[in-house]
Amino acid sequence: MVGGMTDEQKTLAFVVYPGLTPLDLVGPLQVLSALAQMDPGYRTVVVGASTDTVGTDTPLRVAPSHTFEEVPAPYAVLVPGGTVPTLRAMADERLLAWLRTAAESAQLMTSVCTGSLILGAAGLLEGKQATTHWMLRDVLAGLGATPVARRWVEDGSVITAAGVSAGIDLALHLVERLAGRQVATNVQFAIEYDPEPPQGALDWANQPYGDLKPLREHTLRQGLAEHPELLGRLLAHT
Repeated sequence: MVGGMTDEQKTLAFVVYPGLTPLDLVGPLQVLSALAQMDPGYRTVVVGASTDTVGTDTPLRVAPSHTFEEVPAPYAVLVPGGTVPTLRAMADERLLAWLRTAAESAQLMTSVCTGSLILGAAGLLEGKQATTHWMLRDVLAGLGATPVARRWVEDGSVITAAGVSAGIDLALHLVERLAGRQVATNVQFAIEYDPEPPQGALDWANQPYGDLKPLREHTLRQGLAEHPELLGRLLAHT
């Protein structure tokens, strides 16, 4: 046993970086931690550049359980998204290098919301179908991916989820893929996931923000002002 891990355990690693959206991380983490409780063949860890507490895009602060160096070869990786801080993370070479190394042996590389942009910046979406938050979906093309408007998109070992709450759906899909439908249903019951939002289903034909191009361009310029080459690649797809 090394660091609380047995030889048989498969490590599911959740990435933390400053400014992420907590639900992108905590929703799937809750689901897959439930899997780990039901099946000792899995364990969940939260990895970051250090184990220091970092801010999110809410007042909540989070601290990784492990550093990148302590988890060099996870079985699966999940990268959460966010807004401007996530765009800045696309140029975090320490994070990108760890993702590339992890991808060499990981069976699954996954993301929630704009976390897929970080996977793309690491070169892991080239030639893949992928999705992200609807506001920035089109810019995936600038990272070599084919944008797809679905709740989650599975292309080989890469699985990407749409915005924020879609991460819970992705995680339940992962539980079913890893442990079967009955275990996934048990986890769904455990977290009592049965969404019935008071406003009903989203009406995609009547999105509330009008022309997205100005908002999308502003967000990209805010996050990538210091990285003009990457900014230019993504602006070409707005």
